[in-house]
Amino acid sequence: MLARRMASTMSASSAALTFELVAKCSTTRARASIMTLPHGPVNLPLFMPVATQASLKGLTPEQLENTGCRLCLNNTYHLGLKPGQEVLDAVGGAHKFQGWNHNILTDSGGFQMVSLLKLATVTEEGVRFLSPHDGTPMLLTPEHSISLQNSIGSDIIMQLDDVLVTTSPDKERMREAMLRSVRWLDRCIAAHKNPDRQNLFCIIQGGLDLEMRRECCAEMVARDTPGIAVGGLSGGEAKDDFCRVVGACTQLLPELKPRYVMGIGYPEDLVVCVALGADMFDCVWPTRTARFGNAITKFGVLNLKREMYAADFGPIEKGCGCPCCRPVEEEGSMGITRAFVHHNAAKETVAAHLLTLHNVWYQLNLMREAREAIIGDRFPAFIRAFFSQLYPDRQSYPSWAVDALRTVGVDLIET
Repeated sequence: MLARRMASTMSASSAALTFELVAKCSTTRARASIMTLPHGPVNLPLFMPVATQASLKGLTPEQLENTGCRLCLNNTYHLGLKPGQEVLDAVGGAHKFQGWNHNILTDSGGFQMVSLLKLATVTEEGVRFLSPHDGTPMLLTPEHSISLQNSIGSDIIMQLDDVLVTTSPDKERMREAMLRSVRWLDRCIAAHKNPDRQNLFCIIQGGLDLEMRRECCAEMVARDTPGIAVGGLSGGEAKDDFCRVVGACTQLLPELKPRYVMGIGYPEDLVVCVALGADMFDCVWPTRTARFGNAITKFGVLNLKREMYAADFGPIEKGCGCPCCRPVEEEGSMGITRAFVHHNAAKETVAAHLLTLHNVWYQLNLMREAREAIIGDRFPAFIRAFFSQLYPDRQSYPSWAVDALRTVGVDLIET
């Protein structure tokens, strides 16, 4: 508890963000903190659900709010296409447009340009691509990305970066992308019209080359943005390499700024990255997998489309605190059974809605429990309990997780 009291006095503020370090794990690099944004405080570590087109598929804003979510993602690329910047300016931004009174983070749109569009070309000017609607040549520049995000009005906006798949063998192109991302950050900073109410985060690039990542960290930290992201991962690289990049970057980042690892959503990844010193994560996986009939639980993912659940009248996950799973006699509970989800999974959207609600709640609660364990200085025990529930025996623990956790003082095999 002494470590917690000492940490609670540590805070730093920028124009639109205050970061307070509440506690640090005495073994790992895990931190618990409070990030206060224009639309309220957010407890870290945190998983952020992805509301791509200004809505989380299957959930109303009220349902999302009731999960405890206080920061979700919108997608700049999609909102820039539809409803478009003119509509966003007219309505007064995405908060009003989607009826969401809490915080929003927007990506820059650059990742979609590269991942979704086959005919996209990256130059120093920006990303040239053909409109998916009518084939018209278009250009996304750092300046236009920031302009779109200014119109969206998100509490956290991301720089436009030059994104490459980490497994690319072209080291020269990877270095070009890293250095261009630094130059584009400078252009984003210059174009940002609302630094008093929107926080611009930089994005560290460099592929799997740790020296390149360290060089990029130094350049980005020097720009003193309110928060810092580690980008370019979740692109098919080996988990060992992924963990090495996250660990190398977090060691070099300022203690009193939020650290965001982009595109991370599997529960094991979240727990390991928290241990490595990261604070914020996002991914479409929990909501997307719900639409395929999959429930995330502490014992693994359950495919409720399987016939074995046809007459299973238990909750989706026993002991889960989400509205779907709580006992029916509790206020606000729906008392949903596995059999009901199974019955509807192949033919009605209600199953996807219910599983989305459950999965989002699971992800947010996992980070809440991790935070409580950090504050209580029992995070290593939390990690061990998490993996022991997820895997039937220690020999089946993923080696990448075992190795990564050993670097921060937690040995899952030897207790």
